[in-house]
Amino acid sequence: MTTRTINLYLLLGVSLFLIYNLSAIMLPFVAGFAIAYLLDPVADRLEAVGLPRIAATATITIAFMILIVVSIFLGLPIIAEQVVTLLEVMPDHVERLRIWAGDLGSNEQTSQVIERLSQDALNTVGMLGQELFLKSLSFLNVVALLVVTPVVAVYILNDWDRMVAAIDSHLPPQKAPQIREIARQIDDVLTGFVHGQGVVCLFLGTFYALGLYFIGLEGGVLTGMLAGLVSFIPYIGAVFGVTVAVILGIFQFWPDWQPFALMALVFGVGQFIEGNFLTPRLIGERVRLHPVWIMFALLAFGSLFGFLGLLLAVPVAATLGVLVRSGVEVYEEIIDAELQAGDDSTSGGTS
Repeated sequence: MTTRTINLYLLLGVSLFLIYNLSAIMLPFVAGFAIAYLLDPVADRLEAVGLPRIAATATITIAFMILIVVSIFLGLPIIAEQVVTLLEVMPDHVERLRIWAGDLGSNEQTSQVIERLSQDALNTVGMLGQELFLKSLSFLNVVALLVVTPVVAVYILNDWDRMVAAIDSHLPPQKAPQIREIARQIDDVLTGFVHGQGVVCLFLGTFYALGLYFIGLEGGVLTGMLAGLVSFIPYIGAVFGVTVAVILGIFQFWPDWQPFALMALVFGVGQFIEGNFLTPRLIGERVRLHPVWIMFALLAFGSLFGFLGLLLAVPVAATLGVLVRSGVEVYEEIIDAELQAGDDSTSGGTS
């Protein structure tokens, strides 16, 4: 084993150790790197029309921050209204469900069971929501995400070309073309997946939110938006949306079955459009990441590293996929060369 290979394994081991043990503080840095990676093609286009790199970075940064601020100001009132509405009407829905259960069989024990289960569900949801809120919106996390992430993204975006050139200069000359080709394939997979999946999530979130809104489900807009956001994990977004919508619908609509049929229609049509039109056209064969592989990577890395793992899952999955395919191609070339050499030696011996 060469010294270069040993150093590579040591670097990989140290990186995994740091990611696992410092995941809480690495999130803004990884998020900033991801933002810079996504915005680098835009900076390259601005450079192509004559802007210096620093001016291109400043232009993109300002435009990106304006977009984020506008999105927050437009989205927060809708989310807040949905949450307040749910908190206001949920006790009435629980009481209505309890009365319906009591009238169903005039069974006091059944009514008490329904009431207790409903109250336990509300308490559990409240505790989970409070815990997630406190963890995700702690002061340090907010400061890191809102301050550190943009700063990291700006510096990396401005120095992106120099970093790539520095890495390229350290490649072994004999293997440099092969490594560059592998890096290009990884970049194609990542950009294709991120851009395509982003459009898919935006469409599904809008479609689900509008569908549940017109059905009249209280909290339906928030549920649809979250289902669309979670749709970057294949199939999980629809499962999440259906589960939450059905739970909310039981409190609001039961025993009327028609709203549940309309909910199933909304999510069914959304999945049909996504599976038959959006994903084949926007992602297609160029991405070459199987949905099961993406799902496993997201769940595994999310379990190990939290939200940081979700950011790293797709790049790691894409890298491993490209490396495996490249390894298979090299293996096939070696086998073909050995077979060809065997044929040549056989033909030479017989002659």
